[in-house]
Amino acid sequence: MEDVKKIQPNMLKGIVSVPPSKSVAHRSIIAASLSGGECTIENVAVSKDIEATIECMRALGAKCSVNTKSMTVSVTKKKTYKVKNMITLDCGESGSTLRFLMPIALGKGVPVKFVGHGRLMQRPQTPYLNIFREKGIKYELGTDYIIIDGSLKSGSYGLPGNVSSQFITGLLFALPIIDGDSEIIVSGELESKGYVDLTIDMLSKFGIEIENYKYKLFKIKGGQKYKGCNELKIEADYSQAAFFLVADAIGCNVECLNLNSNSLQGDREILDIIKNTGARIVKGPNGGIMAKKTAVMHGITVDAKNIPDLVPIVAVLCSFCSGESRIINAGRLRHKESDRLRSTATELGRLGVDIVEERDGLKIIGRDLVEGNVCSSWNDHRIAMALSIAACRAEGCIEITGAEKAVTKSYPDFYKVYDRLAGNETY
Repeated sequence: MEDVKKIQPNMLKGIVSVPPSKSVAHRSIIAASLSGGECTIENVAVSKDIEATIECMRALGAKCSVNTKSMTVSVTKKKTYKVKNMITLDCGESGSTLRFLMPIALGKGVPVKFVGHGRLMQRPQTPYLNIFREKGIKYELGTDYIIIDGSLKSGSYGLPGNVSSQFITGLLFALPIIDGDSEIIVSGELESKGYVDLTIDMLSKFGIEIENYKYKLFKIKGGQKYKGCNELKIEADYSQAAFFLVADAIGCNVECLNLNSNSLQGDREILDIIKNTGARIVKGPNGGIMAKKTAVMHGITVDAKNIPDLVPIVAVLCSFCSGESRIINAGRLRHKESDRLRSTATELGRLGVDIVEERDGLKIIGRDLVEGNVCSSWNDHRIAMALSIAACRAEGCIEITGAEKAVTKSYPDFYKVYDRLAGNETY
């Protein structure tokens, strides 16, 4: 069956229970699995990425059971069998799964083969490869796999700050349980600091201590042990709420429930970005968060170095703000599920937006309405969802190819929720 999502222009209206944070869920499942204790993780949306992490932790010896109806993942004591042959871990298209687990997998005593799909293995792995060469860890890199064989040892690890913070997170998971103290030295300014904050916060819940010296140096005591954490509840995801908050800011009427106002998520910045355009952030009638369109919304400059996942939907927001907007420091987006600078510029351009792709950013001239057209999701969940929000203010039907499949990566129910809101239904 052809995967084409056809969207007629319609203002969304209703209530959204924002789905749980994928970033927090990855971290909680891994930490719980490493603890060897029993932990029930509540409010987990089992997207393709989360499913990949669960399956990989099972292959590494954890016992995880999933109840999709109650949205819980239960982790119990680890298996005790001894692996004699190579372990294969299928990471799907999840960069978090791959980069978080590579350091953890070292020391299993056998080679570990990581398999990826889509563009996953085209995304940069250089920081780890440099470490492998420096530390004498064997690796074999193919077009859709990487095999690593060796042991992670304590010591000093250098990482550049201008690549994905996922490399730092992977080491933060693995180094505490190794004998001997370690340190991670970050060269240059660390981007996506919020994601490192999430990691350190999750580790602390499981009894792991990390010393953070202004994101330039992380000191890690060796010989620590992950302690059990009986229950965890995953907080709502600001990166998913961003789509509906931007829908509000361009004229819709959607209230986002369950967002933690004190969240460490970097993507909480979407609230400030919306306010900076001249729109308002208000409390909804049910205690949730809403944005309100105003007549004075104007172009802005957005620094994306700490919020790369917000760029496609922020580009949609800027497309409806008067004057020129700039998105800067977004070069890392070229190595996501799609080249998100190119895919965002190409598809919004198809809708008549005056948008220019720059080396590490976008330049956008806002307009009142976009045009109907046939677009591609580029097999990228955030592109599909961003285009769907733009369709609310279109002059004709927008068709998005590959959209339904793309959103399963992070938000499988997106179009179910979207269609309900387009029909003016509420819970």
